Amino acid sequence: MTRFTSHPLCPGAARLSPVCCCAAHAPRNGADTERRLMLGLLALSAIAPLAACSEQKAAAVSTAPADIGPATSCELDGMLLMDYPGPKGQIHYAGAEGPQFYCDTMEVINTLLMPEQVRKVNAVYVQDMGKTDWDSPKGAWIDAHTALYVHGSQRKGSMGPTLATFSSEADAQQFIQTYGGKLLRMADIKPEMVDLSGGAGHDSSM
Repeated sequence: MTRFTSHPLCPGAARLSPVCCCAAHAPRNGADTERRLMLGLLALSAIAPLAACSEQKAAAVSTAPADIGPATSCELDGMLLMDYPGPKGQIHYAGAEGPQFYCDTMEVINTLLMPEQVRKVNAVYVQDMGKTDWDSPKGAWIDAHTALYVHGSQRKGSMGPTLATFSSEADAQQFIQTYGGKLLRMADIKPEMVDLSGGAGHDSSM
C-alpha cells in the first residue's frame, strides 16, 4: 500500500502525492550539479588572490634595521632619539608595519626580558659603538643577539648608566680599558642589570 505524505518542511505539498514536489527536494539533473560546481570554483578563484595578497603584504614588511630621523621617538617615554648620546635600539615585532625604537640599549633588553613580553620578535638591533660616534650615533646597526655588551662603564646614555654595544671584541676591550665595565653576551644579562626603576646598570660585583 502506497503511503501518501508530504515532507515536514513542505507544508504546501499535497498529501495525495507520494512524492514531495517542492523545489528544495526536486531531483537535481546533471546540468544543475555542473552549475553548482562552477559556482564553487568561481568562489575559490575569488578567494585565492586575496590570500596571496595577504601573504605578499606580510612578506613585504622588512625586518632590516630602519634609520633614525629627527622625529624618531622612544616607544617607552617619547624622547627624541637624536637628542641623546649613547647606543639606541629597535625591535621588529611580527605583524607590525615598522620597528619600535628605544633611546637606550637598557630599555631594549629590559623590554625583551620582561615576563609579560609574549609578542613574537622578528629582529632586534642595537648600534655598534665601535663604528659610530657616542655623542651622536648614526646607523651602524647590528643584531642584538650576537652583539657584545659592556655593562657598568663610566659612559652614560640617555637613561644614565647604559649597555655599550659592539660587534668586535677588540673594540669592546679597548672601550673597557678606557671607560671600565664588564664584557657580556646577551645571554649573560640579568633583569636586575637593566632595571629601569632607578638602580639601572649597577652591578655590585663590579
